[in-house]
Formats: sequence, structure tokens, C-alpha cells
Amino acid sequence: MKIGFNLLLWTAHVEPRHWPILEDLKRCGYDGVEIPIFEGSPEHYAELGRELDRLGLERTVISLFPGVEMNPLGADAAQQQGARRHMAWILDCSAALGARVVGGPLHSTLGHFSGDAPTSDERERAIAFHRDAGDMARAKGITLVLEAVNRFECYFVNTMHDLNDYLAAVAHPNVAGMYDTFHANIEEKDPIAAVAAIAPHLAHVHVSENDRGTPGKGHIDFASTFKALKQADYDGWITIEAFGRSMPLLAAATRIWRPAATEVYSDGFTLIRDGWRSA
Repeated sequence: MKIGFNLLLWTAHVEPRHWPILEDLKRCGYDGVEIPIFEGSPEHYAELGRELDRLGLERTVISLFPGVEMNPLGADAAQQQGARRHMAWILDCSAALGARVVGGPLHSTLGHFSGDAPTSDERERAIAFHRDAGDMARAKGITLVLEAVNRFECYFVNTMHDLNDYLAAVAHPNVAGMYDTFHANIEEKDPIAAVAAIAPHLAHVHVSENDRGTPGKGHIDFASTFKALKQADYDGWITIEAFGRSMPLLAAATRIWRPAATEVYSDGFTLIRDGWRSA
């Protein structure tokens, strides 16, 4: 198991001015960081990758589809083309960074709703998209990790059963799934049992408290979560995801109105390290 921290607590675009944060996370004991890729060029991320190499930090990526003009569920050919172009850009930047895992709600436009449940046509378009995206990812040695998010942020896949069934239909070795404690707390009738539901396709884990604050300071049952992950033979990244208000559109989409405390990464690291050992 490796412990990571998502940089969205501080910024939506990691630049040299944020490098002292990377150094602090390294001192804290983190194995790696999760880098948001929402803007920038492969050259920018290659430079960041060199700094992470210097610090001895591994890296994963978080990204999304920010607009309906690139929605993989969209019926228009222009939307499908836009989604593929955006995915190609994400993968180019991620490869330059040196990342091998790219996660997020990479199935639909975050915060966009049709006003209805997902249709069979949307599902078929998404499956075709993710098979193509999986081929693109495989060519770069990357695994795409799709995240089921709660019903207030998307309408396509909200639960681990939804996600597992969808990934079984995609059936691509480079397209896998993520378990997120925050979303599971909202959508799952039994958040702990939901770990077993996604186990066949589980490739990444996000730790986030019920209020998006410091892990262990809310009501998420992390002790049982870690036991369930071990029972599922999970041995990948456990990455803390917490949000600040650095990106107003993302903060609005994720309903973040309060600033996060810096203890989220120091106390969060201890929670995962000690909780995993005890599980």
C-alpha cells in the first residue's frame, strides 16, 4: 500500500511556487502526490515530474471533463470528438509527468445533468468512448480509474455496483475503478460492503471525511474500510482527497464553501499509516 495526497487542497494547477508544499508532504512521509491536470502543457508537467523525481515522490493524476462540449455521454459528434481530444491531452500530460494512474469522474461532465436517469444510448456511447480511451491509455502505460461520484455531482454512475457493472461492460484492461469514502458515505446503503462490490475492478482509493475535512475527525468508519480493503486484497494507492477553494468552478461543483485545515494532511497520514497496520 502507498499513501498519497491530492494537491487540490491547495491548487488546481501545480506550479513552482507550490514546490515547498511537495517538500513538506515528502517530509511528512507520503509516498506520492496526486496532481490535478486541468490546464497546462506536457512540457509543464514534464518539469513538475522532474521535481517529483528529485524529491523521491511518486505521482498519480486526477482530472475531469469540465464542459458539455466534451461530454462522453453526448449525442453530438462534436461532443464525442471533444471528449477524445480532451482525453488525449490528459494522457499526454500524464505521461510527461510520469504518472501511471489517471483517475476521476472521467465518464461524464462533472456537475451536468440531463434531468433524467442515464439512458441506454448514453451508456453505449460511454462504453465505446472508454474502450477507445483505454487503448489510448494502454499505449502510454497508463490505467484510467473511473470514479463513481454522488448524485449531486453526476447522474451516470453513483454507486460501486453501478461502476462495477459498467466496467464489466467496458471490459478493457486499462480501464478500472475507484472507491471513494466520501461518495460511498452518501450513496451506499452499506459503504463497507460496497468495497467488495467494486473489488473485481478496484485500482485506486480516495480517503475523504464525510465533511471533506480531516480524515478521522468525522464519522467515516476508516478502521472497517481498511479491513475491507485488505480482505479484497487491495494493495494500491490510498490517497487523501480534500478540496480548497482555489478553483471556484470545482469548489462550486463539489459544494466546498469552507476553508480546509492544514491538519488534513498531517493527521490524515497518521490515520492511514496506523489504521492500515492495525487492519
